[in-house]
Amino acid sequence: MADSVLIVGGGVVGLSTGFELLRSGVPVTIFEKDRAGRGTSWLAAGMLAPDTEIGFEERELYNLNRESLRRWPDFAAAVEASSGQSVDYRDDGTLIVADDPDSTKRIRRLYEFQQEQGLDVDWLTGDEARDREPFVGPRVSAAIWVESDHQVDNRLLLEALRDAFLAEGGDLREHTPVDRICPDAESPAVVTEEGETVSGREVVVAAGVWSRQLDGLEPGGPPPVRPVKGQMVQLQMKLPFALEHVIRGPDAYLAPKSSGRLVIGATSEEMGFDTDVTAGGLYDLLEGAWEVVPGVYDLSVDETWAGLRPASRDHAPILGRSGAPGVIHATGHYRHGILLAPVTAQEVARLIETGETSRWIEPFSPARFSESIPQASA
Repeated sequence: MADSVLIVGGGVVGLSTGFELLRSGVPVTIFEKDRAGRGTSWLAAGMLAPDTEIGFEERELYNLNRESLRRWPDFAAAVEASSGQSVDYRDDGTLIVADDPDSTKRIRRLYEFQQEQGLDVDWLTGDEARDREPFVGPRVSAAIWVESDHQVDNRLLLEALRDAFLAEGGDLREHTPVDRICPDAESPAVVTEEGETVSGREVVVAAGVWSRQLDGLEPGGPPPVRPVKGQMVQLQMKLPFALEHVIRGPDAYLAPKSSGRLVIGATSEEMGFDTDVTAGGLYDLLEGAWEVVPGVYDLSVDETWAGLRPASRDHAPILGRSGAPGVIHATGHYRHGILLAPVTAQEVARLIETGETSRWIEPFSPARFSESIPQASA
Protein backbone atom coordinates (compact mmCIF):
# COMPACT_ATOMS: atom_id res chain seq x y z
CA MET A 1 0.00 0.00 0.00
CA ALA A 2 2.92 2.37 0.66
CA ASP A 3 3.62 2.50 -3.10
CA SER A 4 -0.03 3.22 -3.97
CA VAL A 5 -1.39 6.57 -4.99
CA LEU A 6 -4.29 7.41 -2.69
CA ILE A 7 -7.17 9.26 -4.36
CA VAL A 8 -9.84 10.90 -2.22
CA GLY A 9 -13.03 11.00 -4.28
CA GLY A 10 -14.51 8.48 -6.68
CA GLY A 11 -16.24 10.76 -9.18
CA VAL A 12 -15.29 11.17 -12.81
CA VAL A 13 -11.98 12.90 -11.98
CA GLY A 14 -10.92 10.43 -9.31
CA LEU A 15 -11.88 7.37 -11.36
CA SER A 16 -10.27 8.73 -14.53
CA THR A 17 -7.04 9.60 -12.75
CA GLY A 18 -6.92 6.20 -11.10
CA PHE A 19 -7.59 4.50 -14.43
CA GLU A 20 -4.76 6.37 -16.17
CA LEU A 21 -2.29 5.61 -13.35
CA LEU A 22 -3.18 1.92 -13.36
CA ARG A 23 -2.63 1.75 -17.12
CA SER A 24 0.91 3.01 -16.45
CA GLY A 25 1.53 0.34 -13.82
CA VAL A 26 1.04 2.57 -10.76
CA PRO A 27 -1.08 0.97 -7.98
CA VAL A 28 -4.05 3.09 -6.87
CA THR A 29 -6.52 3.11 -3.99
CA ILE A 30 -9.64 5.29 -4.25
CA PHE A 31 -11.59 6.31 -1.15
CA GLU A 32 -15.20 7.25 -1.87
CA LYS A 33 -17.69 8.23 0.83
CA ASP A 34 -20.66 6.72 -1.06
CA ARG A 35 -20.76 4.61 -4.22
CA ALA A 36 -18.18 5.56 -6.81
CA GLY A 37 -19.57 7.67 -9.64
CA ARG A 38 -22.90 8.45 -8.01
CA GLY A 39 -22.24 12.01 -6.83
CA THR A 40 -21.93 15.23 -8.82
CA SER A 41 -20.69 13.45 -11.95
CA TRP A 42 -23.80 11.24 -12.06
CA LEU A 43 -26.00 14.36 -12.03
CA ALA A 44 -24.32 16.08 -14.99
CA ALA A 45 -25.42 16.28 -18.64
CA GLY A 46 -22.27 14.94 -20.28
CA MET A 47 -21.76 17.76 -22.78
CA LEU A 48 -18.25 18.16 -24.20
CA ALA A 49 -18.60 21.69 -25.45
CA PRO A 50 -15.50 23.92 -25.33
CA ASP A 51 -16.44 25.87 -28.47
CA THR A 52 -19.99 26.52 -27.31
CA GLU A 53 -18.91 27.54 -23.80
CA ILE A 54 -15.89 29.64 -24.72
CA GLY A 55 -15.70 32.65 -22.42
CA PHE A 56 -14.74 36.15 -23.46
CA GLU A 57 -12.01 36.30 -20.79
CA GLU A 58 -11.14 32.62 -20.32
CA ARG A 59 -8.63 31.82 -23.06
CA GLU A 60 -6.42 29.56 -20.90
CA LEU A 61 -9.43 27.59 -19.70
CA TYR A 62 -10.71 27.29 -23.27
CA ASN A 63 -7.33 25.92 -24.39
CA LEU A 64 -7.46 23.30 -21.64
CA ASN A 65 -11.05 22.39 -22.52
CA ARG A 66 -10.21 22.12 -26.23
CA GLU A 67 -7.18 19.93 -25.54
CA SER A 68 -9.25 17.63 -23.36
CA LEU A 69 -11.87 17.27 -26.10
CA ARG A 70 -9.07 16.36 -28.52
CA ARG A 71 -8.13 13.50 -26.18
CA TRP A 72 -11.68 12.32 -25.60
CA PRO A 73 -12.07 9.79 -28.46
CA ASP A 74 -8.96 7.83 -27.44
CA PHE A 75 -9.89 8.10 -23.76
CA ALA A 76 -13.42 6.80 -24.45
CA ALA A 77 -12.02 3.93 -26.51
CA ALA A 78 -9.63 2.97 -23.70
CA VAL A 79 -12.40 3.00 -21.08
CA GLU A 80 -14.66 0.96 -23.34
CA ALA A 81 -11.90 -1.57 -24.04
CA SER A 82 -11.12 -2.09 -20.34
CA SER A 83 -14.73 -2.18 -19.18
CA GLY A 84 -16.41 -3.87 -22.14
CA GLN A 85 -19.11 -1.18 -21.99
CA SER A 86 -20.20 1.68 -24.23
CA VAL A 87 -20.00 5.26 -22.96
CA ASP A 88 -22.21 6.56 -25.83
CA TYR A 89 -19.67 9.05 -27.16
CA ARG A 90 -21.46 11.17 -29.79
CA ASP A 91 -20.12 13.78 -32.21
CA ASP A 92 -23.48 15.09 -33.44
CA GLY A 93 -22.72 18.77 -32.76
CA THR A 94 -24.62 21.53 -30.97
CA LEU A 95 -27.16 24.17 -31.97
CA ILE A 96 -27.13 27.42 -29.99
CA VAL A 97 -30.53 28.93 -30.72
CA ALA A 98 -32.26 32.29 -30.25
CA ASP A 99 -35.99 32.90 -30.10
CA ASP A 100 -36.30 36.68 -29.76
CA PRO A 101 -34.34 39.82 -30.75
CA ASP A 102 -32.43 40.03 -27.46
CA SER A 103 -31.23 36.43 -27.55
CA THR A 104 -30.37 36.85 -31.24
CA LYS A 105 -28.09 39.78 -30.34
CA ARG A 106 -26.46 37.72 -27.58
CA ILE A 107 -25.64 34.74 -29.78
CA ARG A 108 -24.54 37.03 -32.62
CA ARG A 109 -22.00 38.57 -30.27
CA LEU A 110 -20.85 35.07 -29.27
CA TYR A 111 -20.66 34.02 -32.94
CA GLU A 112 -18.48 37.00 -33.82
CA PHE A 113 -16.18 36.24 -30.89
CA GLN A 114 -15.97 32.58 -31.92
CA GLN A 115 -15.00 33.64 -35.43
CA GLU A 116 -12.35 36.00 -34.06
CA GLN A 117 -10.85 33.06 -32.18
CA GLY A 118 -10.75 30.96 -35.36
CA LEU A 119 -13.51 28.52 -34.38
CA ASP A 120 -15.31 26.57 -37.10
CA VAL A 121 -18.90 27.74 -36.54
CA ASP A 122 -21.78 28.56 -38.87
CA TRP A 123 -24.55 31.15 -38.59
CA LEU A 124 -27.99 29.73 -39.46
CA THR A 125 -31.42 31.21 -40.00
CA GLY A 126 -34.32 29.67 -38.11
CA ASP A 127 -35.33 27.63 -41.17
CA GLU A 128 -31.75 26.40 -41.63
CA ALA A 129 -31.68 25.36 -37.97
CA ARG A 130 -34.92 23.38 -38.46
CA ASP A 131 -33.48 21.73 -41.56
CA ARG A 132 -30.63 20.46 -39.39
CA GLU A 133 -32.82 19.58 -36.38
CA PRO A 134 -36.55 19.27 -37.21
CA PHE A 135 -37.63 19.46 -33.57
CA VAL A 136 -36.39 23.02 -33.18
CA GLY A 137 -39.50 25.15 -32.71
CA PRO A 138 -40.99 27.83 -35.00
CA ARG A 139 -40.06 30.63 -32.60
CA VAL A 140 -36.35 30.04 -33.22
CA SER A 141 -35.15 32.77 -35.59
CA ALA A 142 -31.38 32.24 -35.60
CA ALA A 143 -28.77 29.73 -34.48
CA ILE A 144 -25.07 28.95 -34.32
CA TRP A 145 -24.05 25.51 -35.54
CA VAL A 146 -21.07 24.13 -33.59
CA GLU A 147 -20.10 20.84 -35.21
CA SER A 148 -16.97 20.45 -33.07
CA ASP A 149 -18.83 20.07 -29.75
CA HIS A 150 -19.64 16.52 -28.72
CA GLN A 151 -21.26 14.68 -25.81
CA VAL A 152 -21.14 11.48 -23.80
CA ASP A 153 -23.67 9.68 -21.62
CA ASN A 154 -22.17 10.57 -18.26
CA ARG A 155 -23.97 7.76 -16.43
CA LEU A 156 -22.75 5.10 -18.83
CA LEU A 157 -19.29 6.66 -18.59
CA LEU A 158 -19.22 6.45 -14.80
CA GLU A 159 -20.38 2.84 -14.74
CA ALA A 160 -17.74 1.99 -17.34
CA LEU A 161 -15.00 3.91 -15.50
CA ARG A 162 -15.77 2.11 -12.27
CA ASP A 163 -15.56 -1.28 -13.97
CA ALA A 164 -12.46 -0.26 -15.94
CA PHE A 165 -10.71 0.86 -12.75
CA LEU A 166 -11.43 -2.51 -11.13
CA ALA A 167 -10.50 -4.43 -14.28
CA GLU A 168 -7.10 -2.72 -14.30
CA GLY A 169 -6.49 -3.87 -10.72
CA GLY A 170 -7.48 -0.79 -8.73
CA ASP A 171 -8.45 -0.91 -5.05
CA LEU A 172 -11.84 0.79 -4.63
CA ARG A 173 -12.90 1.63 -1.05
CA GLU A 174 -16.54 2.63 -1.41
CA HIS A 175 -18.60 3.89 1.55
CA THR A 176 -15.32 4.93 3.17
CA PRO A 177 -15.35 8.65 4.06
CA VAL A 178 -11.98 10.27 4.65
CA ASP A 179 -11.69 12.41 7.78
CA ARG A 180 -8.31 14.04 7.22
CA ILE A 181 -5.10 14.04 5.23
CA CYS A 182 -1.67 13.59 6.81
CA PRO A 183 0.77 15.40 4.50
CA ASP A 184 4.32 14.10 4.24
CA ALA A 185 6.91 14.42 1.50
CA GLU A 186 7.86 10.72 1.70
CA SER A 187 4.76 8.93 2.95
CA PRO A 188 1.53 10.98 2.99
CA ALA A 189 -1.54 9.28 4.42
CA VAL A 190 -5.29 9.50 4.71
CA VAL A 191 -7.26 8.79 7.86
CA THR A 192 -10.75 7.40 7.37
CA GLU A 193 -13.70 8.33 9.55
CA GLU A 194 -13.39 4.88 11.16
CA GLY A 195 -9.86 5.75 12.25
CA GLU A 196 -7.84 3.68 9.79
CA THR A 197 -4.60 5.32 8.63
CA VAL A 198 -3.46 4.40 5.13
CA SER A 199 -0.09 5.60 3.82
CA GLY A 200 0.82 5.95 0.18
CA ARG A 201 3.13 7.43 -2.41
CA GLU A 202 0.98 10.52 -3.08
CA VAL A 203 -2.46 11.74 -2.08
CA VAL A 204 -4.72 13.19 -4.77
CA VAL A 205 -7.65 15.30 -3.56
CA ALA A 206 -10.43 14.80 -6.11
CA ALA A 207 -13.40 15.19 -3.80
CA GLY A 208 -15.20 17.94 -5.71
CA VAL A 209 -17.39 20.13 -3.53
CA TRP A 210 -16.33 18.16 -0.45
CA SER A 211 -12.61 18.89 -0.96
CA ARG A 212 -12.78 21.94 1.29
CA GLN A 213 -14.12 19.85 4.18
CA LEU A 214 -11.00 17.69 4.45
CA ASP A 215 -8.82 18.42 7.46
CA GLY A 216 -5.03 18.37 7.61
CA LEU A 217 -4.20 20.15 4.35
CA GLU A 218 -1.85 22.70 5.92
CA PRO A 219 0.25 24.48 4.82
CA GLY A 220 -1.73 26.02 2.04
CA GLY A 221 -5.06 24.94 3.46
CA PRO A 222 -7.95 23.19 1.73
CA PRO A 223 -8.72 24.13 -1.88
CA PRO A 224 -11.13 27.09 -2.13
CA VAL A 225 -14.05 25.18 -3.63
CA ARG A 226 -17.70 26.01 -3.05
CA PRO A 227 -20.90 24.27 -4.23
CA VAL A 228 -23.03 25.90 -6.95
CA LYS A 229 -26.45 24.29 -7.13
CA GLY A 230 -27.87 23.18 -10.48
CA GLN A 231 -31.41 21.84 -10.80
CA MET A 232 -32.18 19.53 -13.71
CA VAL A 233 -34.99 17.41 -15.11
CA GLN A 234 -34.90 14.26 -17.22
CA LEU A 235 -37.58 13.35 -19.75
CA GLN A 236 -38.02 10.12 -21.68
CA MET A 237 -38.09 10.49 -25.44
CA LYS A 238 -40.58 8.43 -27.41
CA LEU A 239 -41.35 8.31 -31.12
CA PRO A 240 -42.16 10.33 -33.09
CA PHE A 241 -40.06 12.68 -30.90
CA ALA A 242 -36.40 11.89 -31.57
CA LEU A 243 -34.14 14.86 -30.89
CA GLU A 244 -30.68 14.22 -32.36
CA HIS A 245 -28.58 17.25 -31.37
CA VAL A 246 -27.78 19.13 -28.21
CA ILE A 247 -29.86 22.33 -28.22
CA ARG A 248 -28.81 25.35 -26.15
CA GLY A 249 -31.54 27.93 -25.75
CA PRO A 250 -31.58 31.21 -23.86
CA ASP A 251 -32.95 29.61 -20.67
CA ALA A 252 -32.24 25.87 -20.90
CA TYR A 253 -30.22 23.25 -22.74
CA LEU A 254 -31.42 19.86 -23.95
CA ALA A 255 -29.03 16.91 -24.23
CA PRO A 256 -30.48 13.76 -25.85
CA LYS A 257 -28.88 10.39 -25.12
CA SER A 258 -29.01 7.25 -27.27
CA SER A 259 -30.85 5.43 -24.47
CA GLY A 260 -33.80 7.81 -24.84
CA ARG A 261 -32.89 10.01 -21.88
CA LEU A 262 -33.37 13.72 -22.51
CA VAL A 263 -31.51 15.78 -19.94
CA ILE A 264 -32.66 19.38 -19.46
CA GLY A 265 -30.67 21.84 -17.39
CA ALA A 266 -29.60 23.72 -15.53
CA THR A 267 -30.14 26.40 -12.94
CA SER A 268 -27.16 28.12 -11.28
CA GLU A 269 -27.76 28.97 -7.64
CA GLU A 270 -25.50 30.02 -4.78
CA MET A 271 -27.32 28.00 -2.12
CA GLY A 272 -24.53 26.20 -0.28
CA PHE A 273 -25.10 22.46 0.03
CA ASP A 274 -28.87 22.71 -0.47
CA THR A 275 -30.10 20.09 -2.97
CA ASP A 276 -33.84 20.70 -2.80
CA VAL A 277 -35.65 20.60 -6.14
CA THR A 278 -38.02 23.56 -6.34
CA ALA A 279 -41.18 24.21 -8.33
CA GLY A 280 -39.72 27.47 -9.62
CA GLY A 281 -36.51 25.80 -10.78
CA LEU A 282 -38.36 23.08 -12.69
CA TYR A 283 -40.82 25.58 -14.16
CA ASP A 284 -38.01 27.73 -15.51
CA LEU A 285 -36.22 24.74 -17.05
CA LEU A 286 -39.31 23.25 -18.67
CA GLU A 287 -40.49 26.60 -19.99
CA GLY A 288 -37.02 27.33 -21.37
CA ALA A 289 -36.92 23.94 -23.09
CA TRP A 290 -40.47 24.19 -24.46
CA GLU A 291 -39.82 27.62 -25.99
CA VAL A 292 -37.13 26.23 -28.30
CA VAL A 293 -38.24 22.58 -28.62
CA PRO A 294 -42.04 22.50 -28.16
CA GLY A 295 -42.19 18.72 -28.59
CA VAL A 296 -41.04 18.21 -25.01
CA TYR A 297 -44.55 19.11 -23.85
CA ASP A 298 -45.88 15.56 -24.21
CA LEU A 299 -42.85 13.67 -22.89
CA SER A 300 -42.95 11.92 -19.53
CA VAL A 301 -40.83 13.13 -16.64
CA ASP A 302 -38.39 10.44 -15.50
CA GLU A 303 -36.37 12.15 -12.83
CA THR A 304 -35.55 15.48 -11.22
CA TRP A 305 -32.50 16.42 -9.17
CA ALA A 306 -30.20 19.16 -7.97
CA GLY A 307 -26.45 18.67 -8.29
CA LEU A 308 -23.61 20.63 -6.72
CA ARG A 309 -20.91 21.92 -9.06
CA PRO A 310 -17.47 22.36 -7.46
CA ALA A 311 -16.53 25.97 -8.21
CA SER A 312 -13.24 27.63 -7.32
CA ARG A 313 -12.97 31.37 -6.72
CA ASP A 314 -12.22 32.02 -10.40
CA HIS A 315 -14.36 29.14 -11.73
CA ALA A 316 -11.28 27.40 -13.15
CA PRO A 317 -10.03 23.99 -11.98
CA ILE A 318 -7.40 23.57 -9.25
CA LEU A 319 -4.73 21.21 -10.58
CA GLY A 320 -1.28 20.40 -9.26
CA ARG A 321 0.77 20.23 -6.08
CA SER A 322 -0.67 21.90 -3.02
CA GLY A 323 1.27 23.54 -0.23
CA ALA A 324 0.90 20.34 1.80
CA PRO A 325 3.79 17.94 1.00
CA GLY A 326 2.79 14.82 -0.86
CA VAL A 327 -0.67 16.19 -1.72
CA ILE A 328 -1.96 17.01 -5.23
CA HIS A 329 -5.24 18.78 -5.98
CA ALA A 330 -7.49 17.75 -8.86
CA THR A 331 -10.70 19.56 -8.05
CA GLY A 332 -12.76 22.69 -8.69
CA HIS A 333 -13.83 21.74 -12.22
CA TYR A 334 -17.16 23.60 -11.90
CA ARG A 335 -19.22 22.87 -15.06
CA HIS A 336 -16.43 21.07 -16.91
CA GLY A 337 -15.72 17.93 -14.89
CA ILE A 338 -16.79 15.46 -17.58
CA LEU A 339 -15.10 17.43 -20.36
CA LEU A 340 -11.83 17.83 -18.45
CA ALA A 341 -11.59 14.25 -17.20
CA PRO A 342 -9.05 13.04 -19.82
CA VAL A 343 -6.62 15.95 -19.62
CA THR A 344 -6.86 16.13 -15.82
CA ALA A 345 -6.29 12.40 -15.40
CA GLN A 346 -3.43 12.18 -17.84
CA GLU A 347 -1.59 15.29 -16.70
CA VAL A 348 -1.98 14.49 -12.99
CA ALA A 349 -0.72 10.98 -13.73
CA ARG A 350 2.24 12.52 -15.57
CA LEU A 351 2.96 14.77 -12.58
CA ILE A 352 2.97 11.78 -10.25
CA GLU A 353 5.13 9.64 -12.51
CA THR A 354 7.69 12.23 -13.60
CA GLY A 355 7.44 15.05 -11.08
CA GLU A 356 6.83 17.51 -13.94
CA THR A 357 3.92 19.92 -14.06
CA SER A 358 2.90 20.19 -17.71
CA ARG A 359 2.09 23.40 -19.56
CA TRP A 360 -1.53 22.29 -19.70
CA ILE A 361 -2.18 22.36 -15.97
CA GLU A 362 0.44 24.84 -14.78
CA PRO A 363 -1.91 27.87 -15.17
CA PHE A 364 -4.38 26.17 -12.82
CA SER A 365 -1.97 25.53 -9.96
CA PRO A 366 -3.27 25.83 -6.37
CA ALA A 367 -0.48 28.40 -5.95
CA ARG A 368 -2.65 31.10 -7.53
CA PHE A 369 -4.74 31.12 -4.36
CA SER A 370 -1.95 31.03 -1.76
CA GLU A 371 1.38 32.77 -1.36
CA SER A 372 2.57 29.85 0.77
CA ILE A 373 2.54 27.42 -2.19
CA PRO A 374 5.61 27.55 -4.45
CA GLN A 375 4.92 27.91 -8.17
CA ALA A 376 5.58 24.68 -10.08
CA SER A 377 7.94 24.59 -13.02
CA ALA A 378 6.78 23.17 -16.35
